[in-house]
This record gives sequence, C-alpha cells and structure tokens, in this order.
Amino acid sequence: MNKSLASVAKYVLLLAVTFGLLYLSLRNVDLEKALNSILDANFFWLSASIFVSLIAFVSRAYRWILLMEPLGYKPKLKNTSYALMIGYIANLAFPRLGEITRCGSLSKAENLPFNKLVGTVITERIIDVVCLLICLILTALIQYERLGNFIWQEMVSPVTAKISASSQSLVIIVIAVSMVIIIILFVIWFIRESKKPDEVSKTMKLARGLIEGIFSIGRLKRPWAFVFHSSLIWAMYFMMAYLAFFALPATSSLGWEAGMLILVVGGIAMSAPVNGGFGIYHMMVGSALMLYGLDNQDGKTFATLLHTSQTLVVILFGALSFLLLFLASKKRNDDNAGENQK
Repeated sequence: MNKSLASVAKYVLLLAVTFGLLYLSLRNVDLEKALNSILDANFFWLSASIFVSLIAFVSRAYRWILLMEPLGYKPKLKNTSYALMIGYIANLAFPRLGEITRCGSLSKAENLPFNKLVGTVITERIIDVVCLLICLILTALIQYERLGNFIWQEMVSPVTAKISASSQSLVIIVIAVSMVIIIILFVIWFIRESKKPDEVSKTMKLARGLIEGIFSIGRLKRPWAFVFHSSLIWAMYFMMAYLAFFALPATSSLGWEAGMLILVVGGIAMSAPVNGGFGIYHMMVGSALMLYGLDNQDGKTFATLLHTSQTLVVILFGALSFLLLFLASKKRNDDNAGENQK
C-alpha cells in the first residue's frame, strides 16, 4: 500500500513539475493571439512536417529490427512500428515508460524475450545520444558567431558591463583556458580509471558497459543499413522543424541553420525527464528562436505549434497502434486456441 502511495505521489509531483514548467514558459505569452496564429497556420507546411516525422517513426522501427537481427530475431515491421508508437504515447504519461512499454508490447506481439529487447533499446538510446552530440557539434560550428554573441550579451555582458574591452578579452581567454584544463583533467581521470579493475571502479565498469553497447553494432548483419536509417531519422527530425517554419509568417524567413538549432535544442528538451517534453520544450525552443530576432510571443507560438502537432500525432497513431496490435494478438490467440482444439 505504501509503495502504491509513493508511486502515486511521485506521479502527481511529476505532473505538478510539468504543468509548472508549462506555466512558466507561457506566462508572458498572449495565449489568445498565439491560438489565433496557430489556427491561421499554413496547413500544407504543417502537414509536410507531420509527414516527415512519420517517416522518422517508421525508419526508427526498421532500425530497431536491424538491432534485433544479430540476436536471431526479425519481427514484422508493422508490429515493431505499432510497439514504437505505443511507447511514444506511454512517454506522455510518464517519462521513460515508453522504452519499457514498447519492449513489452513487441515481446507479447512477436513472442520475443523482453530482456533482450530492453538491451537493444539501451543500445539504440546510446546511438541517439551520439547522433545528438554530432548534431550539437555541427550546430556549434555553424552557429559559432551567433551563439557566441548571444552568450556574451545574455550571460557574460551583464556581469562584465563595467569592465574594459581589454579585460573582457582577458575573461574570454580565462574561460577558454579553463575549458582546456577541464578536458585535460577528464582525460587523465579516464586513463587512471581505465587501469583499475572493474571491482574497484564501478564508474569505469558502467562506462565500459556503455562503450560495449555502442560497439555492439559491429555484430550487425547490415551495418550500412543501420547507419543509413540513423542518418535518415535525424535528417527527418531536422526537416520536421524546418518545414514547420513555413507554417507561420513570423518564422517563414528562417533558414536551415535555425532548423539545425531547433533540432538540437528540441532533442535536448525532449530528453528531459518531463512528460512529453511539456513546458521545457516550449521554453528552450522559444528562447532559441530569439537568437534569430523573434520575440518571446512568436518563439513560444512556434514551439507550441510544433510540439502540439507532434503530440497529437503521437496520441492518434499511438491509440490506433494499440488497437491494431491488440486485435492482431487476439486473432493469433484465437487461431492458436482453434489449432489446439483440433
């Protein structure tokens, strides 16, 4: 009973945090004006954004199958897609629940070992983190000047407003040197920890496990197909944001560089332990768009449009997938019962 109450309390607290973040992100937004802008959005470009997101969903399902092949399993693409969408809708209820839910759904639909499916999902998540880091590095290189000016104006400049230009240069040098020192210290720590037995360094043991998970893709039967679909997934995520720019007049003039930034910022926001990224997504994407001259109103309106459209897609296709997978499982059970009676 106490355990159940603790689970309920945890869920209520999580919801409170989610709604609190949503309130904080939209409190200075004219909601009526934002709603009118969303209702007047160009449906063609919004539909195009939704379409490419569905391509990413199917590609992700196929990539998941590629991870299962070395284990000797090859489930149907439709069942894998259904399980994936069910996982997405579960994430709206509770963060990270989707990973367990989709494994359970596919395990039941295809009679596959649950624990091995969880292992493939862990590997998949590691690959996604690597992809996100690559996108982050590329975005930082592309947007170096813009991001540098923003960080200086919004974070450093208010503190150093009374410091001379030469002193400001000194501050930049100190920050750069500090970053180099931190990297060197990390490398030294990594080398020292790697020489310790796993029993001594639990942290290193965990790190080695993660690295082994990453390099487990070397056992893939079709490694280039895995690379292709990993690239396709993130390319479609980029197109999802970029095409949505044209749905609103305020964002229609933004270029592909802004799309890269939204890809990275949105990916980080959706990785946060918050139900469906509510609040944190609106806050981070809206703030990121201010780098391109948009005001808070237009930035949050776009974030709301993109997040809401994708959430509705997840709810619609997730519910439909749950129904189709349930009917397929019921039919298979009925067929097996009929064969047993014979």
